[in-house]
Amino acid sequence: MRVLIIEDDRTLSAQLKQGLVREHFTVDTARTGEDGAFLGKEQCYDAIVLDLGLPDKDGLEILKEWRAADRKTPVLILTARADWHAKVVGLNAGADDYLGKPFEIAEVAARLRALIRRAHGQASPVLRHGGLELDLVAAEARRDGQAIRLTAQEFKTLACLMHHAGQIVSQTELTEALYAQDFDRDSNTIEVFIARLRRKLGAGAIETVRGLGYRLGGL
Repeated sequence: MRVLIIEDDRTLSAQLKQGLVREHFTVDTARTGEDGAFLGKEQCYDAIVLDLGLPDKDGLEILKEWRAADRKTPVLILTARADWHAKVVGLNAGADDYLGKPFEIAEVAARLRALIRRAHGQASPVLRHGGLELDLVAAEARRDGQAIRLTAQEFKTLACLMHHAGQIVSQTELTEALYAQDFDRDSNTIEVFIARLRRKLGAGAIETVRGLGYRLGGL
């Protein structure tokens, strides 16, 4: 689950990023409105955390620009403007959720998971495909009721595939789901994670679609 944090407070942004990484999110950050607006428009994220009080460009203006450009990425407004009128304005501008400061990171993570679930048409925090289950909150996987131990990167890889169950997921999409922009990316590691998941999940769990990417099998 790849998210973008647009927050000008360096300390707050770093704390939020660290907390969300511990919750198994892949996190990019932007400290100015212009940078955040560009990333939100040009990059694919599962959700965006948007501060309204940015020094160079108001968060509501950014949000309206995305919606006018038909960008459908779920947006959680995270701001000190927490009165009911500000919430109504934010939600009417196209936000999907609204949380006032101060906040608990666990609540931000829970709200982001809910937004991402709804964007993929899923109501439960436990993703299911055939006999495979992935609990996004507990970070646990099971196949036919048997627990499967996964590393953090294997969990992210499987979560991306299960969010797109039935669809082909390209190696580029998997790379973006696993690594933040400031990370030295190596696409060869995706093949390693896929190979490890196949050993743990069993034969036929993940299909290779030549030249296109990967897809969950029938399980």
